[in-house]
Amino acid sequence: MAEVQDLFKKIIAHSKEYGFVYQSSEIYDGLGGVYDYGPLGVELKNNIKAYWWKSMVQMHENIVGLDSAIFMHPTTWKASGHVDAFNDPLVDNKTSKKRYRADVLVEDFIQKIEDKIKKQVKKGIKRFGDDFDEAKFRATDGRAVQYAEKIKNIEERLGQAMTDNDMVALRDLIVELEIADPVSGSKDWTDVRQFNLMFSTQLGNIAGAEGKLYLRPETAQGIFVNFLNVQKTTRQKLPFGIAQIGKAFRNEIIARQFIFRMREFEQMEMQFFVKPGTEMEWYETWKTTRMNWHKALGTSPDKLRFHDHDALAHYANAAADIQFEFPFGFKELEGIHSRTDFDLTAHQEHSGKKLQFFDPVDNENYVPYIIETSIGADRMFLAMLSTAYTEEDVPDAKGGTAQRIVLKLNPVLAPIKCAVLPLLKNKPELVAKAKEIFDDIKLDFNCQYDEKDAIGRRYRRQDAIGTPYCITVDFDTLEDNTVTIRDRDTLEQTRINISEIADIVKEKISWKPVLKKL
Repeated sequence: MAEVQDLFKKIIAHSKEYGFVYQSSEIYDGLGGVYDYGPLGVELKNNIKAYWWKSMVQMHENIVGLDSAIFMHPTTWKASGHVDAFNDPLVDNKTSKKRYRADVLVEDFIQKIEDKIKKQVKKGIKRFGDDFDEAKFRATDGRAVQYAEKIKNIEERLGQAMTDNDMVALRDLIVELEIADPVSGSKDWTDVRQFNLMFSTQLGNIAGAEGKLYLRPETAQGIFVNFLNVQKTTRQKLPFGIAQIGKAFRNEIIARQFIFRMREFEQMEMQFFVKPGTEMEWYETWKTTRMNWHKALGTSPDKLRFHDHDALAHYANAAADIQFEFPFGFKELEGIHSRTDFDLTAHQEHSGKKLQFFDPVDNENYVPYIIETSIGADRMFLAMLSTAYTEEDVPDAKGGTAQRIVLKLNPVLAPIKCAVLPLLKNKPELVAKAKEIFDDIKLDFNCQYDEKDAIGRRYRRQDAIGTPYCITVDFDTLEDNTVTIRDRDTLEQTRINISEIADIVKEKISWKPVLKKL
């Protein structure tokens, strides 16, 4: 566990040192649960969003895009259920005076049991070596089975308490499991109570309930209220989808784990409208599609898993998460939900406007059912950093080894695609040639020019930010118009002609091979 926490701290420190993520308002001691994306961070995040948009909109003729406003008519949130039911269960520890999400306390307790199972697995690996079968071991080892059964029982009770909105049962579970305050170690808890997560503000100079607005807690409602607008203007027939990327806001009491849980975050959501009765088939289809999306980037299948919801939201008849193994355990990365016809029906009732689809085949009007896929851009960002961050030993110039930190990002996501480096900065002819090359290829993709420090140190700097290729301009370049291209992962250096640089790099960073896997 200490190694895991150490890794997470390294990732956070690395993010700041190299300009990926900064604490918001840091000069004023920061604002909790709010972060700024630095020069490299904004590039990585934009590439993640581009991958999602290309795969979701560009690759599907029946999915179109939307960018709805953050502010919406306040009745929107009454219809959606957010005004009455968008709550988190909170509990205070009487000794430390600290406040926690009650369900997260239980989830963290479950994670500790998961860690015990992992320890048993490690013992099994040592014992059986190459003959070790983890799935069989988990199913037959006495302690592992006992731990798994305990986890299942706790998850079922937690799910039931959340579904029933039973705060007493939730507190009883915390007490029964003897969960202690992480700060004080005390088990003296208050009652669990609900807290609404929406930020509210005022419309102009209108005071009171008439002028009350909310910062949207999700982007989905902007899609639902525009269902007919989009359907009519694009002439889409069912099934079809509407995709959107946008900011959402939640007044998280316990914002934690870096950018995993924030108060201002970005969602990538697609709402897929289908004929009633076909929703479960589409639900399974989108589960498979979305899992393949993650794997296409090269993410190890061992880092991903499905987790079916034990507690369903009021609008859903099926729900599952794609969980990713972050340094702090398996946590939700993406949600796939069968939302039934709840949303369109609710907005239809509250607005008095019909939100129905006329089916020319069956010659009838009906309210479509909806399959939702929703992934946090910030969580995806953290997942990519977590899986890419690598410390490894590599050969050094003296024939020994040296440690390097490298971000092994898929090239399509890398913030900088190629760096141009003159071998020496005190040789004007090398600098001039390197800048000439840089000025040419920067028109093709995002590049960086770097002449500071020794060439080895510059290589390490590019490794640390995930740059997949480095172009080195040396004295041979002046003679034969060739340069060295260095591969980040293999460290191989190949001699190529200057005229080939753009084509070679473009081929290596192309979206096409990734999108073809989908």
